[in-house]
Amino acid sequence: MSRERFLEFVRFCFVGGLSLIVDYAVLYSLTEWAGMYYLHSSAISFGVSVVFNYWLCVQYVFKGAKKQTTRQAIIFFSTGVVGLGLNQLCMWFFVDVAGVHYLIAKLGATVIVTAWNYVTKRKVVKG
Repeated sequence: MSRERFLEFVRFCFVGGLSLIVDYAVLYSLTEWAGMYYLHSSAISFGVSVVFNYWLCVQYVFKGAKKQTTRQAIIFFSTGVVGLGLNQLCMWFFVDVAGVHYLIAKLGATVIVTAWNYVTKRKVVKG
């Protein structure tokens, strides 16, 4: 791995951490304070964090990325839809099948979805 690729991955992880904080805050707020079912709040929080993550990836993570086009944004968010599906499947499995608390289940879902996100989003943003 080249030095630039390593630094890019570090930036990606940093932005991912910020996105996780946003995701958790929205998930917790909607579930605990608004009384929303955890899978509904999980979908909303995931969506909010994807938008936040996209903006930071374009602005900060993938330096030297080509000018973003509508097509790239659509592809980026389409990969996010697959990530949402993975997230929801993991959340359902960890909570309803394995009996894990939804906030802890979110950690497992995040690890799985992060691998998907890095590979697909890097290809889309870098072109």
